[in-house]
Amino acid sequence: MKIGLTFDDVLLIPKRSAVVSRQDVSTATLLSRHIPLNIPIVSANMDTVTESRMAIAMARAGGIGVIHRWMSTERQAAEVARVKRAESFVVEKPYALAPSATLGQAQAMMTQHGTGGLLVLHPDGRLAGILTTRDIRFETDPERLVAELMTPRERLVTAPPGTTLEQAMALLHRYKIEKLPLVDADDQVHGLITAKDILKRALHPHASKDNKGRLRVGAAIGVRPGFLDRAAALLAAGADVLVVDIAHGHSENAIRAVGALRQRFGNIEIIAGNVATAQGVRDLVEAGVDAVKVGVGSGSICITRVVTGFGVPQLTAIIECAAAGRELGVPIIADGGIRTSGDIAKALAAGASSVMIGSALAGTQESPGITVIRNGRKYKVSRGMASLSATLSRPAEGPDEEVEEVEWEKVVAEGVEATVPYRGSVDEVLQQFVGGLRSALSYCGALDIAELAKKAEFVQITNAGLRESGPHDVEQL
Repeated sequence: MKIGLTFDDVLLIPKRSAVVSRQDVSTATLLSRHIPLNIPIVSANMDTVTESRMAIAMARAGGIGVIHRWMSTERQAAEVARVKRAESFVVEKPYALAPSATLGQAQAMMTQHGTGGLLVLHPDGRLAGILTTRDIRFETDPERLVAELMTPRERLVTAPPGTTLEQAMALLHRYKIEKLPLVDADDQVHGLITAKDILKRALHPHASKDNKGRLRVGAAIGVRPGFLDRAAALLAAGADVLVVDIAHGHSENAIRAVGALRQRFGNIEIIAGNVATAQGVRDLVEAGVDAVKVGVGSGSICITRVVTGFGVPQLTAIIECAAAGRELGVPIIADGGIRTSGDIAKALAAGASSVMIGSALAGTQESPGITVIRNGRKYKVSRGMASLSATLSRPAEGPDEEVEEVEWEKVVAEGVEATVPYRGSVDEVLQQFVGGLRSALSYCGALDIAELAKKAEFVQITNAGLRESGPHDVEQL
């Protein structure tokens, strides 16, 4: 019987280091075969962690978020689209309406999509004008026509398709405008460039973006009938990667789902899991995945190990799975058990390319979890997706995959519902995680994550060593 170890069972041994400053190291990595990240952190596809707001914040910080699947296909696709439209160099399909629309309809569309401007198009697609919040700021009659309120075509500054970033910036500056429609010789719209998107590029220089300058985002799917239709909708909305996510990823259901996705959609990025063994990695890679999620029962709100008796301590699972991943050229995502930046460093040193974090991000203002006040302190609700409350709420939330008849009194939960302290913005939390990781790289004398994995040496510690690692023999303020 072999020994299984987790993060608190070990420490990394300091090495001779030529790193002068933490800023000299790189935290860039690969999420999957073809998707790079600037920080190795992924927000978990839990309904109390990742929807569009979290995914936008994660991508702007250089990581990525995976939109959870416990909602209708239409809503999940809309969440993905919201991330993809949050910023880009060219908005390829700008929101638009007809000149005959009313002010009330325009306001409803602006609210729905969270935008401050709409293109106005003739029925044949020609540009008729632009309607912005400035045009309607003091209007009170919801029945007034957009044609009466918009800035008309003859007063607009436009540019041809193919306009470069530098050319667009020059036009925006010269004419003191915020929106630049791209139109051809027939006045057909080919896109929209906004000053706000250009400014966001400067504010978030390390953001995770696709080749069109849009923020990257992942989306989770299941394996029940209907998952291929959901996948098609998510890909159409712009999802960069699909995550086949079930509790036991080393199963025929998961392997068949990966194969079906690869057969139907061809060259897309697919992640699957969760597994805890090298053979699980090999079987999923053979099925066609581009990355594998590792971790069974390691999450803070997961009780799979208690309920079933199955699992592998997370550090051992990462080491064994990462070895298989290296042989096959597929990155490993360590999912579960991450509480501190030191845990991130250990997971990466063990061979993971990135870490997926749930509860540590559930307390941020960007998470969709419910906020509660207890004894004057603010908390947010977090729950495992196999918890009783999550299981019971699924039919009501309307996933349109086929749902089995369930005898609710016989449901065996493998997760719990809990509260986590409110932590402020996710950006502040990520700064602490990434700052700690940069320090870890310097202690190892590594300039990047790949060098950390090559140089790292672990030492097993006792409970006394664990106590010694934290504050001791003092009264904390």
